[in-house]
Amino acid sequence: MNGRMLYAGTFDPITNGHLDLIRRGAAHADELVVGVLRNLAKHPTFSLETRTEMIRAATEGIEGVVIDSFDGLLADYVKEHDIGIVLRGLRATTDFEYEIQMAQMNARLYGAGVETIFLMTDPAHSFISSSIVKEVFALGGDVDGLVPPVVLEIMKNCSLN
Repeated sequence: MNGRMLYAGTFDPITNGHLDLIRRGAAHADELVVGVLRNLAKHPTFSLETRTEMIRAATEGIEGVVIDSFDGLLADYVKEHDIGIVLRGLRATTDFEYEIQMAQMNARLYGAGVETIFLMTDPAHSFISSSIVKEVFALGGDVDGLVPPVVLEIMKNCSLN
């Protein structure tokens, strides 16, 4: 694979599972765009600026990674930015059911020339979600090893717990 690949999400916060997919995706593209969604319906805990800062810090040193943010349809972003591949991560079969529906709708909206690829998460990260990380952290639990160390420091400085 080559060209531009997009890995989009809310990343509220970025987890080690996300970071694993970013590393693996970047190895198969000339450029991997990490697209941070400004999805007001999700009511993110961390601001767009903080989420972007977390991703930038966590991906430092991964060649070919570019961070951007957007709102609206993913298909519009893909068309406007000449993206050829959209990367999606799968943790379990329940993810697949949702993701396949989204991929099929997006394929209809993209038109020809854009592929969606799915990568299975590393089993060590299969239980991690941003929601679980935030909940455990807010209740004073230990999330060390679930998020990159630099992200944990940023989370602590945001006084979420």
